[in-house]
Amino acid sequence: MKILQVCKKFPFPLKDGESIVVTHLARAMHALGCEVTLLTMNTTKHYFPLAELPDDFNHYKAIHAVTVDNRITWWGAIHNLFEGSSYHAVRFQSEAFRQKLIGLLQREQFDVVQLETPFLAPYIAHIRRHSDAIIAMRAHNVEHEIWERYADNQPWPLSSYLRLQATRLRDFELRHLNDYDLLISITARDLAQFRRLGYRGRAVVAPVGLDIRDYHPDICSFRKKPLSVQFIGSLDWLPNREGLDWFLAYVWPLVMQRHPQARFHIAGRNMPRRIRMLHQEGVVVHGEVPSATDFINAHSIMVVPLFSGSGMRVKILEGMALGKAIVTTSLGLEGIDARSGREVRIAETAAEFVEALDQLLLNPRAALALGEAARRVVEQYFDNLHVGGTLLEAFNRCIGHQVQFAQVYAQSHKEES
Repeated sequence: MKILQVCKKFPFPLKDGESIVVTHLARAMHALGCEVTLLTMNTTKHYFPLAELPDDFNHYKAIHAVTVDNRITWWGAIHNLFEGSSYHAVRFQSEAFRQKLIGLLQREQFDVVQLETPFLAPYIAHIRRHSDAIIAMRAHNVEHEIWERYADNQPWPLSSYLRLQATRLRDFELRHLNDYDLLISITARDLAQFRRLGYRGRAVVAPVGLDIRDYHPDICSFRKKPLSVQFIGSLDWLPNREGLDWFLAYVWPLVMQRHPQARFHIAGRNMPRRIRMLHQEGVVVHGEVPSATDFINAHSIMVVPLFSGSGMRVKILEGMALGKAIVTTSLGLEGIDARSGREVRIAETAAEFVEALDQLLLNPRAALALGEAARRVVEQYFDNLHVGGTLLEAFNRCIGHQVQFAQVYAQSHKEES
């Protein structure tokens, strides 16, 4: 099967959820015998020089990258107020990218064109015009929900602006909702939401998949006294920044009162200066780290204080795969079938976070057991090849349906003539 994977950002380095999701699935499809070609924007916000790709990034038949300026500016945000369009979406509309896509479709024949996120939906008309491939869209989140939830937690006037953008983004998602031949949802909950919003087409739930062989738990972190706590995430993603700010303000000072020797380690891409320069008792700021998995492995407890967003949190899965004790909200655990007290700890309030961390810091054996149980969940439900196989079956069914329809259509016209 020949697959064209179309992305709005270059899927490397593997330091954020979107890059990990895109790359791991492409690797799985390659391992399952598919020929995968990458067409991606190489944006100013997440620019990566292709010459620095490692030799083992070799699962694509070919890589086509187009430089796109998608910077968020004050002038762009203000000007967009009078346009009526979604500022989130228009930043990914590029004439150079459109031309590259058309040229690629004219030169090569694909069975599937897979769009990574709905922000690429404006290019569907060009795909239809130049290709017979089925068009699949993988929804990493219900995008407008992220901004609705985030706006609810912000002060005026930022909350009003974000609600406006959330409404426009919802309109954008709804306008293109039934343009796809196949909708790929990360979680069953997100698929149900798309159905409620009016999606009527074929769909499949294909969660985030990890190659468990790449994740080697280091249990030595559970022998350190005291155990260390860590947070890692892209800090240009507002829900991550919101959750970290809340944790630093309302949770960590109370943890320090009970455990003065404890340390909270923070890492992430695009870290705001105020966090980089943070001086708070017991807090160690690392900035962007060379290896997310090495950072996660070095610390025994992971916190993910998430209060907005949708989809599945890849960093939680990576923490589980590395056998870490994880404390997160029920929202953070969406799409991951893990039980509080068995494989993770769920906390919703500052008091619940403090209590969960207190128990884990006092009992390293319990923290280790929680992490070991978490890894078993990933092994059972989030194996990369299993997820890729599920999606490959959905592609085959969709292609078969399309071929069958074409044959019936041709036969009916033959009989009429």
